[in-house]
Amino acid sequence: MLLTRTARTPVADRRPRPARTVLLAFAGAGISGTLLLLHPAATTGPGGATVMEGLFTAVSALCVTGLIVVDTPVYWSGFGQGVILALIQIGGFGVMTFASVIGIAVIRKLSLRSKLTAASEVKSFGIEDVRSLVMSVVRLSLLIEAVASLILTLRFALAYDETWGRALWLGIFHGVSAFNNAGFALFSDSLMPFAGDPVILLTASTATILGGMGFPVLMQLGKQLGTPRLWTMNTRIVVAATPLLLVLGTLYITALEWANPETLGGMPPHLRVLNGFAMSAQTRTAGFNSIDTSAMDPATWLGVDMLMFIGGGPAGTAGGIKVTTFAVVFFLMLGELRGAGAVTVFGKRLSRAVHRQAITVIVLALGLVAAATIVLMVLTDFTLDEILFEVFSAFGTVGLSTGITADLPRSAQLVLVALMFIGRLGPITAASALALRPRQLLYDLPKERPIIG
Repeated sequence: MLLTRTARTPVADRRPRPARTVLLAFAGAGISGTLLLLHPAATTGPGGATVMEGLFTAVSALCVTGLIVVDTPVYWSGFGQGVILALIQIGGFGVMTFASVIGIAVIRKLSLRSKLTAASEVKSFGIEDVRSLVMSVVRLSLLIEAVASLILTLRFALAYDETWGRALWLGIFHGVSAFNNAGFALFSDSLMPFAGDPVILLTASTATILGGMGFPVLMQLGKQLGTPRLWTMNTRIVVAATPLLLVLGTLYITALEWANPETLGGMPPHLRVLNGFAMSAQTRTAGFNSIDTSAMDPATWLGVDMLMFIGGGPAGTAGGIKVTTFAVVFFLMLGELRGAGAVTVFGKRLSRAVHRQAITVIVLALGLVAAATIVLMVLTDFTLDEILFEVFSAFGTVGLSTGITADLPRSAQLVLVALMFIGRLGPITAASALALRPRQLLYDLPKERPIIG
């Protein structure tokens, strides 16, 4: 009897693993979306979509990326566009958050496993308030999406003579796509037809920025906007970094593209600044473009790569490594250069666990980007700057493209699918979900320091 009990799997090994549950949930949602898009009713032409077209589009929508291999408004029917919109909304909420909403609506409560996975997905530090947190995420998302959709609907109907039914569909689709940082558009050239329309560009950019700040930040600002001293470090970092990166991105893109006749060069000065700002906002993981991205200077592409890699705020609809991760590593570097014993941010000390986590995220992310870039260079004949742009866009779940995505071979498109998937989950979540069972050591090893630098 004792031998049997000893041989059994330890109880700790059978505990729910939220990261793996989230990964499987996203995979299941992606497969379901792919099957729906493979239905003949999802396309405008006969025969239906190919497996790669359905898979790539479903994952891109679910991971709120926006990269496409077919022309969304031309190739997909109303049903197919509806499936894409549903996947964008589910992906923006988070699959487990969405499942939790269904659970609350149907059985009025959440199981312990549901609480753990939802807490993991929305980056909550406890499971006691998961129900209220999930419902707050839903209410906040729907409110911002509704306001953006209303403004866009009125603009499409009154300024572009769209019928009210068509204007409503365009408004809802682009409002939801903007807030969820998805970048899918129902115009073949994204928002380029509206490069001279500040209402549409600023509405889409504002929704994108709000979605990219992250739900914890938005909820705290909603309650304590006038009392910054009560803000958490997470909120302080996001609120400080977001406008800084927006301004730097606007200046960088506008300056480099100012005289480019294929992008900003043919516009009046005020529209050059407006579109420079809109593109800066979209690089933060949304993916709409109001100017021709493929015609940008390679130096602009490189700067956009960096912005896409950083991304937006955590626990929201943004991708990238997140501004908080970037800020932690920046302050860690600053503290090391100053010879400080501890790393402080806004008057508070960072724990060493946060140091390790931030460095791990960046190392994993750079490793994935480098590996994917090498693979795509082997599989295709495109230039390094074009491939880098697509890779950063996929990993950062941005959706901007130099125009080569549809021309990539299937094997290269599968690499981008994997990057979008990992980019949406986050490198640590994906790695934790795929890792072996955690093992806790009951002893410490002796310390030794190698030479650094």
